[in-house]
Amino acid sequence: MFRCGIAYPRCRWILPLLLLFAIIFDIIAIAAQSGWVEDENAKTHYASMWKQCRGRNEQWDCKTLMELPWAQAVAALMIIGLIILIIAFIISFVALCCSLNISLLPLIGGLLILAVIIQIIALIIYPVKFNEQIYEGYYIYTWAYGFGWGATILMLGCGILFCCLPRYEDEVSGMAKTKYIYSSA
Repeated sequence: MFRCGIAYPRCRWILPLLLLFAIIFDIIAIAAQSGWVEDENAKTHYASMWKQCRGRNEQWDCKTLMELPWAQAVAALMIIGLIILIIAFIISFVALCCSLNISLLPLIGGLLILAVIIQIIALIIYPVKFNEQIYEGYYIYTWAYGFGWGATILMLGCGILFCCLPRYEDEVSGMAKTKYIYSSA
């Protein structure tokens, strides 16, 4: 006999784990030194959230982007988003793993949606201002910038789930019987 259903009690561990992955992705994006943007194969120019480097043959001349107001705004928004994400992770861990406190779930969802909005603004400002002020040809947005978007997408998905989860309080607590979507027999 084969049965397929949703095991809601597993959300108590999976959602904080997904938030932990979002934290790791965000830290990778923020701390990356090798660049958010690079020219073809990073031969003559690359830029991270913090600096840009130009050069050839291992002779790089790097200068900070933190002198530019838009770069300061991007860095501040990404760090604020990370701090909000860490707070949401801590609250979710306490609310779901230590005890079951369903009333905190909409708060966590709201914090995550706020962090998503902040990080989307940062992730949009960077390429727009980079193209306006620094752009000198064909550039590729690299893995570090992608990790920023990956963290933001994880936060969005978790935020939606945290907002919807209070409707399934009995299922999450394990009090309700599992409802099977498909059952063969």
